[in-house]
Amino acid sequence: MILEWICIIVYSTSLVMILLYSFAQLNLLINYLYARKNVVTGPTFDLNNPNEVPYVTVQLPVYNEAYVMERLLNNIILLDYPQEKLEFQVLDDSTDETVETTRLHIEKLAATGIDIKHITRENRTGFKAGALKEGLVDAKGDFIAIFDADFLPQPDWLRKTVIHFKDPKIGVVQTRWAHLNRDYSILTRIQAFALDAHFTLEQVGRNSKGHFINFNGTAGMWRKETIIDAGNWEGDTLTEDLDLSYRAQLKDWKFKYLVDVTTPAELPIIISAARSQQFRWNKGGAENFRKMFKRVVSSSNIDFKTKLHGILHLLNSTMFLNILIVGILSIPMLYIKNEYAHLRMYFIVMSFFVISTIIFFVCYWFMYKNTHGGGFKSFISYIGMFFTFFSIAMGFSLHNSIAVIEGHIGKRSEFVRTPKFNLTAVSGNWKTNKYLKKKLSRNVIIEGILMCYFGFGMYSAFIVGDQGGDFGLFPFHLMLFIGFGFVFFRSITDKQ
Repeated sequence: MILEWICIIVYSTSLVMILLYSFAQLNLLINYLYARKNVVTGPTFDLNNPNEVPYVTVQLPVYNEAYVMERLLNNIILLDYPQEKLEFQVLDDSTDETVETTRLHIEKLAATGIDIKHITRENRTGFKAGALKEGLVDAKGDFIAIFDADFLPQPDWLRKTVIHFKDPKIGVVQTRWAHLNRDYSILTRIQAFALDAHFTLEQVGRNSKGHFINFNGTAGMWRKETIIDAGNWEGDTLTEDLDLSYRAQLKDWKFKYLVDVTTPAELPIIISAARSQQFRWNKGGAENFRKMFKRVVSSSNIDFKTKLHGILHLLNSTMFLNILIVGILSIPMLYIKNEYAHLRMYFIVMSFFVISTIIFFVCYWFMYKNTHGGGFKSFISYIGMFFTFFSIAMGFSLHNSIAVIEGHIGKRSEFVRTPKFNLTAVSGNWKTNKYLKKKLSRNVIIEGILMCYFGFGMYSAFIVGDQGGDFGLFPFHLMLFIGFGFVFFRSITDKQ
């Protein structure tokens, strides 16, 4: 019975963590709905007054971007802003032929009078954080806009963002990501679904109440003074953006999130690219929890609710570990439930935790409705999208849990950037992308085993107990079976 009780305790603990996280999401939904009805404005620069036009440096950190570099440079120079107050820095850490092609392209742009510089380094010390820090040394601007290689800001982007820095307390302005290839595949649709939830529900919900939010690494602008005051960029985590965001807010800098200003970007279209991005984000989140937890808890200048939301924010990625634990233990729990009649009351209480799924379902519906519109047809479409998203997200739980564990124990790893595709540049054939990994992840075999394991869980529903089976966990095991099956088969077929 000892093993059974260990199983029950671990399973229950993970369920409680998921429930607490769902309550935090519900609170963010309430904040989000309130914020939509009560728009807060602040002082803004008058860009028609030359004396109020601030100097801006646009930083473009890039690394081996053969497929999107030309598109990036041609788009970024279309930004509508006084040329005498605008500087571009291409922070190029590339190690392939793009160093030379980028240099030639920049020379042509500079010859037209554009203030643009090509900055290279002898090594990638600090990775993206190191490049941003080095560029900052010579940056002329009082404000630093940052765009990754696959982001395509609209011409009026600078005018819509820099004006908010008239408030001297604001250190960062972040904009919402949009998606160039949302409808390319199921994989891109579920990524867009997850990101839309973050950029509406979470960012607005936190920012509207003064809770900590994060600069998302791109499509945002920093006050140069804020970066320096917060301790500058540091490369000791894989999410340097989250790290600097928390250090800045702990020093009382305010962040402003502009949900109505969108910046289109490309979503990973194959599962290996999505894996590398998810690994970096989730491991970085755990690393930042390890780095920032004590600072947040011990801070005397933030209130209890902001601390609580901050801790849960830093634990976002750890939810994957809780989901994996609940999934794996759910099958032994099914047998325990039907073997030990005296535990019946415990399992009745445990059924209450289905409320977590209901809360997520409600929260994400408001996000989906904001993006796709309301109505019955939209709601039916949402139901399918929600369960597809949840299934595939659970299918990523092994991969992401490994990232989370590595982050919590302090295991260091290289910054692996997500390969970009720009399908129009490669005639729609992503297989020609030379930056793709040719080797299968070693986790794929385990994911295939887990698919079979949850298939067994569905079979178990028919045979446990003496009352004709127990189907309470059947939908959960079906979603896990579909999720791990999707990740397993896509990982194999994307290599062919």
